[in-house]
Amino acid sequence: MDTSENSHLAPTAEFDPSAGGAGSLTRSWATHWNKTPERPCLFFGPGETLSYGELEAASRRAASRLHGTGLVAGDRILLSSANCAHLVIAHIACLRLGLVVVPTNTAYREAEVRHVVADARPRAALVDDPQRGLWIQSANDRIHVVSPDLPLPDAPTPELDIAAPNDPALIGYTSGTTGRPKGAVLSHQNLLSSVESLRLAWRWTSDDRLILTLPLFHMHGLGVGLHGTLHAGASAVVLSGFEPDSLFDAIAENEATLFFGVPTHYHRLIESTRVEELARLRLCVSGSAPLPADLHTRFEARTGQRIVERYGMTETVMLVSNPIEGERRPGSVGLPLPGVEMRLVGDPGEIEVRGPNVFTGYWERPEANAEAFRADGFFRTGDLGELDDAGYLTITGRARELLISGGYNVYPREVEEALGEHSGITECAVVGTPSREWGDTITAYVVTRPEDSITAEGIRDFLAPRLAPYKHPRIVHHIQALPRNALGKVQKHRLDDGRVLDEEPA
Repeated sequence: MDTSENSHLAPTAEFDPSAGGAGSLTRSWATHWNKTPERPCLFFGPGETLSYGELEAASRRAASRLHGTGLVAGDRILLSSANCAHLVIAHIACLRLGLVVVPTNTAYREAEVRHVVADARPRAALVDDPQRGLWIQSANDRIHVVSPDLPLPDAPTPELDIAAPNDPALIGYTSGTTGRPKGAVLSHQNLLSSVESLRLAWRWTSDDRLILTLPLFHMHGLGVGLHGTLHAGASAVVLSGFEPDSLFDAIAENEATLFFGVPTHYHRLIESTRVEELARLRLCVSGSAPLPADLHTRFEARTGQRIVERYGMTETVMLVSNPIEGERRPGSVGLPLPGVEMRLVGDPGEIEVRGPNVFTGYWERPEANAEAFRADGFFRTGDLGELDDAGYLTITGRARELLISGGYNVYPREVEEALGEHSGITECAVVGTPSREWGDTITAYVVTRPEDSITAEGIRDFLAPRLAPYKHPRIVHHIQALPRNALGKVQKHRLDDGRVLDEEPA
């Protein structure tokens, strides 16, 4: 598809993936902290505000301390913390120093943390939970683990902001075909070009103020919310998490203009008696999972807000968005963003994309890369879609088994392997049950030994030390046997509402 047709998003002629020659995220941000150091940048709570100049100074000091430990450009560093000023400063410092950030979900349990450590082999880790730190050091006792406030001695400042466009900036772990998360390597160019396309498409300016409730270990919160704010020279109110009343209060107290959320957030917001307060915002954006079309319509009726639904992935950051000017279609994720080439291949059509925002490949996974990329450079997203006559994209399903629950990726095989460790479960299958609130509700079909009585609560208790809570089955069905074909492959499509269908579904 020719993105020059998408005039409602931004003319292609305006799009420069290098953002005027900045080339790296931190050099882009430096234009703002050098030109307008007094401008408010980040708000974390009463009396805890950072201007652009203060953010530059704090991140410079943090980078010096990290460098003093022996870290150098190209080293990987794991970051796992709840949203706070220390985390943001440390993240920026890492990028300024040329380190490769490995954001890690704070809900991960020991086995998940150990996998990331073994795979990415970071030299250091910044974590806000001592237990998580113990898990990291038990996996590799050579890793230097400290808290995000960096209680380290000051050290001389090295040269900063020297990363080249193609240098890796971030490794984002996402579920893959093996059932174990694999790391998507994103360069400064990938991340910068994506926020530049959003700056143009969403008319993001220095006058905007975002309420950022999304976690900063997730691409939606980090790669869009934080990176986009700094690139636009805008400001953000960073909250520790999502809670409707806190959100409404923050909007009013800070004269906010933007809110980015996931469908689960919008389900909760529309149930609030204060939902009309969202009318004062310039823009509400939804992503990370499909937004039900009727929720879009009800939201507009209550608030006047036509939610901008968009589509992206860890591997690509943002790809497609409904327009700011022009029709925002309920049930559709919109049009390709500036710089993004998109096509549908096969029947049904798998979405394939190419552009400066698309990642460089999976970390040390040559076989996965060979499968993920076409010879002409197009990346196979694994999602299925349809295009209408105006070029709007609708996501119709997934070519692979990846589930999205509450905006988080869940790969069934990973959950199945964890359930398989239960002595009372002889076999199991994990699927997604469609949910208006969650997108996919994680659902387990289990076969147990006759003498064992295993409850859904017991299964979640068993999984608690093994998997993050969002991967736990919310629904558990006990069946006598899994449906299999003549070759013994499990036929998940025959699992339906707690039953095993005798015949192929129509």
